[in-house]
Amino acid sequence: MSLTALLVELADLDETLALFASLDADPVEGIEDMVPAARTLMIRFRPELLTAERLAGEIATRDLSARIPPSDELVEIPVRYDGEDLGDVAQLTGLSVEDVIRRHTGSTFTVAFCGFAPGFGYLVGGDPALHVPRRQSPRTKIPAGSVALAGAFSGVYPQASPGGWQIIGTTPEKMWDLSRDPPALFQPGYRVRFFDLEKSSVPVSAAAIKTPDAGSTECTAEALTLKVLTAPMAALFQDLGRFGQTGQGVSSSGALDRGALKAANRVVGNAIGTPCLEIIPGGFSFESSGRTVVALTGAPCPISISDAAGRTITAEPYQPISLESGDVVTLGHAQRGMRSYLAIRGGFHVKPVLGSASTDTLAVVGPDPVTADTILTVERETSALTSVSLTETPAYELPAPGEVVTLDVIMGPRSDWFTQAGVDSLSDQLWQVTPQSNRVGIRLSGEIALERKGKEELPSEATATGAIQVPHSGQPVLFLADHPLTGGYPVIGTVAEYHLDLAGQIPVNAQIRFRPVTTFADIRPARA
Repeated sequence: MSLTALLVELADLDETLALFASLDADPVEGIEDMVPAARTLMIRFRPELLTAERLAGEIATRDLSARIPPSDELVEIPVRYDGEDLGDVAQLTGLSVEDVIRRHTGSTFTVAFCGFAPGFGYLVGGDPALHVPRRQSPRTKIPAGSVALAGAFSGVYPQASPGGWQIIGTTPEKMWDLSRDPPALFQPGYRVRFFDLEKSSVPVSAAAIKTPDAGSTECTAEALTLKVLTAPMAALFQDLGRFGQTGQGVSSSGALDRGALKAANRVVGNAIGTPCLEIIPGGFSFESSGRTVVALTGAPCPISISDAAGRTITAEPYQPISLESGDVVTLGHAQRGMRSYLAIRGGFHVKPVLGSASTDTLAVVGPDPVTADTILTVERETSALTSVSLTETPAYELPAPGEVVTLDVIMGPRSDWFTQAGVDSLSDQLWQVTPQSNRVGIRLSGEIALERKGKEELPSEATATGAIQVPHSGQPVLFLADHPLTGGYPVIGTVAEYHLDLAGQIPVNAQIRFRPVTTFADIRPARA
């Protein structure tokens, strides 16, 4: 799947959960994270401690016959059965609308695993008569609270998002609430029952609880602050990522150019994982309330500083920049690259969410985006600071629009879903980066679509950062840090980890050439 992750394919969901439980109870040193899905288990590991072959050998010894007992926890979900696909589901199943509702409310489901979005639980155990395919054309936006069916699963969309499931109703319950512990209402193993609000007088427990603001803090008069004056594109707080939350359907997110973030922190003497601002430069400006040191790395852009007396000087990226009270810093357009990273000595005072200050744009988890008039407070604790670094340089030359960027690719895990012509088309042509690209993924356009062998649906399975997912159109999407934890389209290959920072800096209208560095093959287990 990649150089640091493998996908274990199993016979069914029971085997998947059995292997997950076995590795959780008796872990293998070097495993960092696991994401179960319908018939697969993605395992992320540290290659300096564990090889893929030895991990496969360890897995081969595990008992997959054990069945996980359901939890004693029962969650009851009120539903208004008013979904726009309810009639279609009735036609697909040959049932009446009333029978669809009766069978759905008459089932006791189990949360098999979480993925796709924070709080999205894949529910199994429903009436087999309600097994229906996904929609042929996914919707671009499904409202939060939509109750839906797809294949053998039922689920509830925790927030407005794209999706291809068949919507049969809506619920006022909040599936994801950061003021709750844990935030996800559905946890793996929980039992779930739905009841019809039209036929029940049971009060709804959901309350509209405002999530505390995670992106700003109160500042006192003496606190050092940066006031954002202009922000044509909202900036985002990012650090090295949010880990250990996959059980709630939350992926890691984090800086798209981790090397640039680390360098920015070294320039000002911070710990390398200190939160920075990830900025798409071109008009972003801010004013300092006092004396401090900042640095800008990543996409190189013109940096101008105007002082209180009206004088203007310029500064260089990858170098410490000393500021005084009233200094205004303005960032011009970057000719190369896509994202710059702003660090300040001491670090920004930002409240972590689920252990990280990263803003996940797809999951809507983390601090609020930073826009004009935002006041950013600087940490006052300085005991962990070190000397500023004067020797930082970019790790690679950043690409410009129109240029060709070559990315190494680890083939699989679903290369065999494509014809040989489809596999060849991945590397034999250039792929244009389209304006629809963002932190979730780079949407690509090529002259020749990637040809699949068939039209069957792929049961949802975990995806890694760098995955090249191919929807029915045959035009691939290269997943970046804010990608969904699971997906339902085949991944033909995954960009090698050492090229992910470069991928995060590719601008719109650049072109990508994919260079496979492995051939697709099963992993041969090795004994420890």
